[in-house]
Amino acid sequence: MKHIRLLTIPAVAAAAGVLSFAAAIGMGGPTAPPPMPSINDPFKAVDFSQLPPLRRYTAGDGAHLAYRYYPPGEPKAAGSVVLVHGSAASSESMHVLAQAYARAGYAAYGLDMRGHGASGPKGHIAYIGQLDDDLMQFMHAVAPPQPATLVGFSAGGGFALRIAGSAQQQMFQSYLLLSPFLGQDAPNYRPHSGGWINVGVPRVAAVSMLNALGVHALDDLTVVRFALNEQAQRFLTPSYSFAMAANFRPRADYVATMRAVKEPCAVLAGAADEAFDTPQLEAVVRSQRPDWPVALLPGIGHIPLTIDARAVDAAVRATDSLRAKGAKGV
Repeated sequence: MKHIRLLTIPAVAAAAGVLSFAAAIGMGGPTAPPPMPSINDPFKAVDFSQLPPLRRYTAGDGAHLAYRYYPPGEPKAAGSVVLVHGSAASSESMHVLAQAYARAGYAAYGLDMRGHGASGPKGHIAYIGQLDDDLMQFMHAVAPPQPATLVGFSAGGGFALRIAGSAQQQMFQSYLLLSPFLGQDAPNYRPHSGGWINVGVPRVAAVSMLNALGVHALDDLTVVRFALNEQAQRFLTPSYSFAMAANFRPRADYVATMRAVKEPCAVLAGAADEAFDTPQLEAVVRSQRPDWPVALLPGIGHIPLTIDARAVDAAVRATDSLRAKGAKGV
């Protein structure tokens, strides 16, 4: 009679761990949250009739990525602004703000970040850091007039902070962060960004473990879904891969990133922001970078920060102030 070999306790634990890991990868992805009207609806009132046509530049991998150009009005201000949209969005969402900058005399450029709008497969990039490389290639290929300010909104604001604290920060002479996403562990983070996102936490944890081991084979798995209505899902970006979610944001240590910024930087947010806890944002900025101007606009929510006339005017004025600081070498 054959003897049955019993598994040892460590072997059982290892098998259980493998099964748990497989479950986290296979079944730990995000579900789609219900549509969030305060994010979806405000754009219905925006006049897009003067939206400039898409232009293209060639990225390092040969991809033709999209952007929109708004020529400066008269009198011309010195330099340009490059606008980075928020999560799931595209250059269209920055149209009102770009028009205001152009009227103020700036050359304004609205980007479709890779994986958004007309720039490649939605929600996906090839590797963490590709968005950084794309921005550097844009600046090289298009050469916006100097001095240039990088203006980022929400996740785009977090990405702008990522660049501002990087070794490439001198690509821009100033930075404006509009209600920036700092990270899920930051004091200003609301659970699920106030209902805007669902994150597949088990899958994120599992893929992060692989990344820590130098394995990136599963970085293209979906880990975030957005609260878009049915119509918006057809032309916006409904979900992000792990690589996209890890790149379109600040680096994990946002405090160290803030401290590494050497160029002039300012922060602007709405006091009525439903996605982030902006009083906490103000506290973080003042504690880490007391030299950065930070302002909360009364009665302004998350999306209205980019389309409300009061907020748009405040953004242009903040950029003017940053330019003045840079000119004085402050």
